Amino acid sequence: MPVVATRMPVLYLSHGAPPLADDPLWTKQLAGWSAGLDRPTAILVVSAHWEEAPLTIGATTTVPLVYDFWGFPERYYQVTYPAPGAPELAERVRALLRGDQHPVRDAPDRGLDHGAYVPLVEMFPEADIPVLQISMPSLDPRQLFEIGRKLAPLRDEGVLITGSGFFTHNLRELNMGRPSDSAPPSWSAEFDLWGEEALNSGDIDAVLDFQHKAPAARLAHPRIEHFAPLFIALGAAQDERPRSVIDGYWYGLAKRSLQLG
Repeated sequence: MPVVATRMPVLYLSHGAPPLADDPLWTKQLAGWSAGLDRPTAILVVSAHWEEAPLTIGATTTVPLVYDFWGFPERYYQVTYPAPGAPELAERVRALLRGDQHPVRDAPDRGLDHGAYVPLVEMFPEADIPVLQISMPSLDPRQLFEIGRKLAPLRDEGVLITGSGFFTHNLRELNMGRPSDSAPPSWSAEFDLWGEEALNSGDIDAVLDFQHKAPAARLAHPRIEHFAPLFIALGAAQDERPRSVIDGYWYGLAKRSLQLG
Protein backbone atom coordinates (compact mmCIF):
# COMPACT_ATOMS: atom_id res chain seq x y z
CA MET A 1 0.00 0.00 0.00
CA PRO A 2 1.40 3.46 -0.87
CA VAL A 3 1.91 5.88 1.98
CA VAL A 4 -0.71 8.64 1.94
CA ALA A 5 0.89 11.98 2.78
CA THR A 6 -0.70 14.26 5.34
CA ARG A 7 -1.87 17.63 4.04
CA MET A 8 0.51 20.10 5.60
CA PRO A 9 -0.08 23.67 6.73
CA VAL A 10 1.97 26.59 5.46
CA LEU A 11 4.26 28.54 7.77
CA TYR A 12 5.55 32.08 7.83
CA LEU A 13 8.09 32.56 10.58
CA SER A 14 10.31 35.32 11.84
CA HIS A 15 13.68 33.65 11.77
CA GLY A 16 15.97 35.86 13.81
CA ALA A 17 19.70 36.26 13.42
CA PRO A 18 22.18 33.51 14.45
CA PRO A 19 21.95 34.62 18.13
CA LEU A 20 18.36 33.34 18.14
CA ALA A 21 19.97 30.10 19.35
CA ASP A 22 20.82 31.90 22.60
CA ASP A 23 17.25 33.04 23.27
CA PRO A 24 15.67 30.38 25.53
CA LEU A 25 12.10 31.61 25.02
CA TRP A 26 12.20 31.85 21.25
CA THR A 27 13.95 28.52 20.76
CA LYS A 28 11.38 26.88 23.05
CA GLN A 29 8.55 28.46 21.06
CA LEU A 30 9.93 27.18 17.75
CA ALA A 31 10.53 23.69 19.13
CA GLY A 32 7.03 23.58 20.60
CA TRP A 33 5.54 24.68 17.30
CA SER A 34 7.21 21.95 15.27
CA ALA A 35 6.34 19.32 17.89
CA GLY A 36 2.67 19.99 17.16
CA LEU A 37 3.04 19.43 13.41
CA ASP A 38 2.78 16.17 11.52
CA ARG A 39 6.12 15.03 10.19
CA PRO A 40 6.57 16.46 6.68
CA THR A 41 7.89 14.43 3.77
CA ALA A 42 10.09 17.41 2.90
CA ILE A 43 10.46 21.12 3.69
CA LEU A 44 10.44 23.84 1.03
CA VAL A 45 11.93 27.10 2.31
CA VAL A 46 11.72 30.60 0.88
CA SER A 47 14.08 32.88 2.77
CA ALA A 48 14.36 36.65 2.90
CA HIS A 49 18.06 36.21 2.21
CA TRP A 50 17.88 34.78 -1.28
CA GLU A 51 16.70 37.03 -4.07
CA GLU A 52 17.64 35.74 -7.49
CA ALA A 53 15.93 35.86 -10.85
CA PRO A 54 14.73 33.76 -12.47
CA LEU A 55 13.45 31.64 -9.59
CA THR A 56 16.37 29.43 -8.61
CA ILE A 57 16.39 26.02 -6.98
CA GLY A 58 19.14 25.42 -4.47
CA ALA A 59 21.23 22.34 -3.87
CA THR A 60 19.53 18.95 -4.03
CA THR A 61 22.43 17.28 -2.24
CA THR A 62 23.88 18.06 1.17
CA VAL A 63 26.31 20.95 0.66
CA PRO A 64 27.84 23.45 3.13
CA LEU A 65 25.59 26.09 4.65
CA VAL A 66 25.73 29.71 3.53
CA TYR A 67 26.95 31.78 6.50
CA ASP A 68 25.55 35.00 5.09
CA PHE A 69 26.32 37.24 8.07
CA TRP A 70 29.34 39.12 9.34
CA GLY A 71 30.90 40.15 12.61
CA PHE A 72 29.51 37.42 14.85
CA PRO A 73 31.52 35.19 17.23
CA GLU A 74 33.17 32.20 15.58
CA ARG A 75 30.82 29.67 17.16
CA TYR A 76 27.98 30.83 14.91
CA TYR A 77 30.06 29.83 11.88
CA GLN A 78 30.52 26.32 13.26
CA VAL A 79 26.80 25.47 13.17
CA THR A 80 25.95 22.65 10.77
CA TYR A 81 22.65 21.34 9.45
CA PRO A 82 23.29 18.34 7.17
CA ALA A 83 19.69 17.78 6.08
CA PRO A 84 19.19 15.44 3.12
CA GLY A 85 18.66 17.04 -0.26
CA ALA A 86 15.27 16.86 -1.93
CA PRO A 87 15.75 16.11 -5.65
CA GLU A 88 12.21 14.76 -6.05
CA LEU A 89 10.79 17.94 -4.56
CA ALA A 90 12.96 20.00 -6.90
CA GLU A 91 11.43 18.14 -9.86
CA ARG A 92 7.93 18.85 -8.55
CA VAL A 93 8.74 22.54 -8.16
CA ARG A 94 9.99 22.65 -11.74
CA ALA A 95 6.85 20.94 -12.98
CA LEU A 96 4.49 23.20 -11.06
CA LEU A 97 6.25 26.38 -12.19
CA ARG A 98 6.90 25.28 -15.75
CA GLY A 99 6.08 27.94 -18.33
CA ASP A 100 7.22 31.32 -19.56
CA GLN A 101 5.74 33.18 -16.62
CA HIS A 102 7.91 31.45 -14.03
CA PRO A 103 11.19 30.28 -15.57
CA VAL A 104 13.36 28.18 -13.26
CA ARG A 105 17.09 27.63 -13.04
CA ASP A 106 19.32 25.55 -10.76
CA ALA A 107 22.13 26.47 -8.37
CA PRO A 108 23.45 23.03 -7.34
CA ASP A 109 26.14 24.42 -5.03
CA ARG A 110 23.93 26.86 -3.16
CA GLY A 111 23.39 25.67 0.42
CA LEU A 112 20.82 26.75 2.97
CA ASP A 113 21.26 30.33 4.21
CA HIS A 114 20.66 31.45 7.76
CA GLY A 115 17.04 32.33 7.05
CA ALA A 116 16.52 28.63 6.39
CA TYR A 117 18.80 26.78 8.75
CA VAL A 118 18.62 28.99 11.87
CA PRO A 119 14.93 28.18 12.54
CA LEU A 120 15.24 24.60 11.24
CA VAL A 121 17.98 23.84 13.78
CA GLU A 122 15.47 24.67 16.51
CA MET A 123 12.38 23.12 14.90
CA PHE A 124 13.81 19.95 13.37
CA PRO A 125 17.17 19.50 15.12
CA GLU A 126 17.73 15.93 13.87
CA ALA A 127 18.24 17.32 10.33
CA ASP A 128 16.68 14.13 8.94
CA ILE A 129 13.95 15.68 6.77
CA PRO A 130 14.84 16.61 3.16
CA VAL A 131 15.05 20.39 2.71
CA LEU A 132 14.98 22.44 -0.47
CA GLN A 133 15.41 26.20 -0.71
CA ILE A 134 14.24 28.33 -3.61
CA SER A 135 14.91 31.97 -4.34
CA MET A 136 12.50 34.86 -4.60
CA PRO A 137 12.69 36.00 -8.24
CA SER A 138 11.35 39.44 -7.35
CA LEU A 139 9.83 41.31 -4.45
CA ASP A 140 6.56 41.98 -6.26
CA PRO A 141 3.83 40.90 -3.81
CA ARG A 142 1.37 39.63 -6.41
CA GLN A 143 3.98 37.72 -8.36
CA LEU A 144 5.11 35.99 -5.16
CA PHE A 145 1.50 35.30 -4.21
CA GLU A 146 0.95 33.63 -7.59
CA ILE A 147 4.07 31.50 -7.12
CA GLY A 148 2.62 30.37 -3.80
CA ARG A 149 -0.64 29.46 -5.53
CA LYS A 150 1.24 27.30 -8.02
CA LEU A 151 3.17 25.56 -5.26
CA ALA A 152 0.08 24.84 -3.14
CA PRO A 153 -0.40 21.24 -4.43
CA LEU A 154 2.81 20.30 -2.63
CA ARG A 155 0.91 20.55 0.65
CA ASP A 156 -1.10 17.45 -0.24
CA GLU A 157 2.18 15.63 -0.85
CA GLY A 158 3.31 16.22 2.73
CA VAL A 159 5.59 19.18 1.96
CA LEU A 160 5.88 21.88 4.60
CA ILE A 161 6.08 25.19 2.70
CA THR A 162 7.85 27.73 4.90
CA GLY A 163 8.37 31.43 4.32
CA SER A 164 11.15 32.76 6.53
CA GLY A 165 11.46 36.49 7.13
CA PHE A 166 10.74 38.91 9.96
CA PHE A 167 7.39 40.58 10.59
CA THR A 168 9.11 43.93 11.11
CA HIS A 169 12.70 44.46 10.05
CA ASN A 170 14.65 47.69 10.32
CA LEU A 171 18.21 47.08 11.44
CA ARG A 172 19.03 50.80 11.44
CA GLU A 173 16.54 51.23 14.27
CA LEU A 174 17.66 48.09 16.14
CA ASN A 175 19.01 48.80 19.64
CA MET A 176 20.76 45.72 20.96
CA GLY A 177 22.01 47.69 23.92
CA ARG A 178 18.61 47.19 25.56
CA PRO A 179 17.16 43.89 26.83
CA SER A 180 15.79 41.71 24.04
CA ASP A 181 12.29 41.86 25.52
CA SER A 182 12.17 45.66 25.87
CA ALA A 183 9.03 47.48 24.77
CA PRO A 184 9.04 47.94 20.99
CA PRO A 185 9.20 51.31 19.24
CA SER A 186 5.83 52.66 18.14
CA TRP A 187 6.43 51.99 14.43
CA SER A 188 7.04 48.30 15.05
CA ALA A 189 4.08 47.89 17.39
CA GLU A 190 1.71 49.77 15.05
CA PHE A 191 2.72 47.72 12.02
CA ASP A 192 2.51 44.46 13.95
CA LEU A 193 -1.00 45.24 15.20
CA TRP A 194 -2.14 46.29 11.75
CA GLY A 195 -0.73 43.11 10.21
CA GLU A 196 -2.38 40.91 12.82
CA GLU A 197 -5.78 42.55 12.26
CA ALA A 198 -5.53 42.47 8.45
CA LEU A 199 -4.58 38.80 8.43
CA ASN A 200 -7.22 37.83 10.98
CA SER A 201 -9.90 39.54 8.90
CA GLY A 202 -8.73 37.85 5.71
CA ASP A 203 -7.88 41.15 4.00
CA ILE A 204 -5.19 39.66 1.80
CA ASP A 205 -5.40 42.53 -0.70
CA ALA A 206 -4.42 44.98 2.05
CA VAL A 207 -1.50 42.80 3.11
CA LEU A 208 -0.25 42.56 -0.47
CA ASP A 209 -0.54 46.35 -0.72
CA PHE A 210 0.94 46.90 2.74
CA GLN A 211 3.33 49.62 1.56
CA HIS A 212 0.30 51.87 0.95
CA LYS A 213 -2.10 50.48 3.56
CA ALA A 214 -0.07 49.78 6.69
CA PRO A 215 1.00 52.36 9.28
CA ALA A 216 4.73 52.97 9.48
CA ALA A 217 5.31 50.61 6.54
CA ARG A 218 8.51 52.35 5.44
CA LEU A 219 9.98 52.17 8.93
CA ALA A 220 8.85 48.61 9.52
CA HIS A 221 10.31 47.49 6.18
CA PRO A 222 12.76 49.90 4.50
CA ARG A 223 13.21 47.01 2.06
CA ILE A 224 10.46 44.44 1.89
CA GLU A 225 12.51 41.24 1.56
CA HIS A 226 11.68 40.10 5.12
CA PHE A 227 7.94 40.53 4.61
CA ALA A 228 7.96 39.09 1.08
CA PRO A 229 8.09 35.37 2.03
CA LEU A 230 4.67 35.93 3.61
CA PHE A 231 3.19 36.54 0.14
CA ILE A 232 4.27 33.08 -1.05
CA ALA A 233 2.85 31.58 2.14
CA LEU A 234 -0.47 33.37 1.62
CA GLY A 235 -0.69 32.10 -1.95
CA ALA A 236 0.05 28.53 -0.91
CA ALA A 237 -2.51 28.77 1.89
CA GLN A 238 -5.37 28.82 -0.64
CA ASP A 239 -7.47 31.32 1.34
CA GLU A 240 -7.05 29.52 4.67
CA ARG A 241 -6.89 31.98 7.55
CA PRO A 242 -3.65 32.29 9.48
CA ARG A 243 -3.24 32.01 13.20
CA SER A 244 -0.38 33.55 15.13
CA VAL A 245 1.72 30.89 16.81
CA ILE A 246 4.46 33.20 18.07
CA ASP A 247 4.20 36.90 18.78
CA GLY A 248 6.02 39.50 20.83
CA TYR A 249 9.24 41.34 20.06
CA TRP A 250 12.98 40.77 19.87
CA TYR A 251 15.00 43.94 20.37
CA GLY A 252 11.92 45.85 19.18
CA LEU A 253 11.31 43.81 16.02
CA ALA A 254 8.01 41.95 15.77
CA LYS A 255 8.68 38.21 15.68
CA ARG A 256 5.09 37.31 14.76
CA SER A 257 5.00 33.89 13.13
CA LEU A 258 1.98 32.32 11.46
CA GLN A 259 0.48 28.97 10.60
CA LEU A 260 -1.97 28.78 7.73
CA GLY A 261 -4.09 25.68 7.50
